[in-house]
Amino acid sequence: MSEHLLYLSRSDVKALAIDPGQAREAVLQAFRDHAAGTNQSLPKNGLMLGPGHGFQAMTAASQADGVATLKWVSMAPVASDSPVPGINALICVSDYETGAPLAVLDGDEITLVRTAALSAAAASRMAPSAPATIGFVGCGLQAYAHLAAFLDLYPGLTAVLALSRSRSSAERFAQAASARGLTSEIVTDAGTLLGRSDIIISMVPGAPGLKPFLDARLMRPNAFAAAVDIGRSWIPDGLPAFDVLATDSLAQSQAPYDVDGNPVTTVTFGHDLVELAGTAHPTARGARSFFCFRGFALADLALAHLVVSRARERGIGTMLPR
Repeated sequence: MSEHLLYLSRSDVKALAIDPGQAREAVLQAFRDHAAGTNQSLPKNGLMLGPGHGFQAMTAASQADGVATLKWVSMAPVASDSPVPGINALICVSDYETGAPLAVLDGDEITLVRTAALSAAAASRMAPSAPATIGFVGCGLQAYAHLAAFLDLYPGLTAVLALSRSRSSAERFAQAASARGLTSEIVTDAGTLLGRSDIIISMVPGAPGLKPFLDARLMRPNAFAAAVDIGRSWIPDGLPAFDVLATDSLAQSQAPYDVDGNPVTTVTFGHDLVELAGTAHPTARGARSFFCFRGFALADLALAHLVVSRARERGIGTMLPR
């Protein structure tokens, strides 16, 4: 039994600067391993206390990677532009064979990277092959992670559209996009963003009184949307306008979720990343497609394994006595 435990703080994880392309490939490989039967995961277990408020546990084990992980996530509503994070996470990593605990790491940065990697992984199998304009609905931390992930996947992107409940957050994000060589524009109308974007990323947090406002019927006929917000910002009656609907794991979710956290009744998912990690969808690139996901524990395991491995190679982190 190891007498020490590796601890990786948020700054430690950031210092590793995980490449978005490597993160995307790690996620895809985790789903390929799942299809091959060399890893397992439980559906997300959540205790919801109110809109945007709750706690979740995510468990996975990988024979291929030799680790098992538990991610503990807390969520709480925060005011617009609040410096207090609305989501906090920790990840515990154990040895697959012996069960010995190996590491504890801050999960916030990993959650950002893995969520963007999930969206990009799906886009690599479903989105148009040469998108020019990407629209962001919500301009918080996830927007920056997704910008990096999608620029890595599509270096030919030329324009960013930003829509946010906070003008200041939209301005900061637009400046960040401009600094990366993209034309950036702040829009105030959801229909404008939907009608002009080849790719849409929706990242609207749960909050009391939220009403869905994104209408899939206004999208371009071959556009791709990734709903980081589990679908709560999308009008349920408009969802049948999507030709292809996929999620991270059909074993975990059968349909997008509404503003109350309940599965919608207007559509169901037809595909998941367990299937698509091995091969691109045959028609999605020329169709209106939707990737809506809750976040699957296998993706967190993949990123945690990558982070711990890199930290050991570079001598980053703090060794704690057990």
